[in-house]
Amino acid sequence: MSTKPEDLTTYYTSKYPLTFTDDFSENDTSLTKRYQEAWELAKRAAALLKDSFAAKKVVVFGSLAKRSWFTRWSDVDLAAWGIPDEQFYAAVGAVTALTPDFKVDLVDAKECRDSLRKAIETEGIEV
Repeated sequence: MSTKPEDLTTYYTSKYPLTFTDDFSENDTSLTKRYQEAWELAKRAAALLKDSFAAKKVVVFGSLAKRSWFTRWSDVDLAAWGIPDEQFYAAVGAVTALTPDFKVDLVDAKECRDSLRKAIETEGIEV
C-alpha cells in the first residue's frame, strides 16, 4: 500500500466509511443546539472548578474547540490548572455529574503528556 496522503485517504475512507461522514452542517439545527449546550456545560464546569476546586485556569479543547470537528457523539474535553492533587478526583466527579447528556473528560494540565499540553495551549479556548 502506498503511503501518499491521497492514497491513504482513499484507502481509509473505503475501509472505515462511517469515520469519514460529514457530521458538520451549519444547517443541522439539532447539532448546532447540541454544540451550544456543550458550550454552556463547559462554562458551568469551568465556574465549578474555579469556585469549588481552586482551578486557576480552565481550557476547552478537542472537538468543542473547533466547530467543524463537533459531532453528535462529541464529549466535552477540559484541561485545568491549579486544582490540588488531593481534590482532583473529586473535581472529576463533580464535573461529570453536571449532566447525563454529555461525557466530560477532565485532564490535569500539569500532569498530562507534553504533546497533549502543547495542543491544549495552542488550540484550546480558555473559559
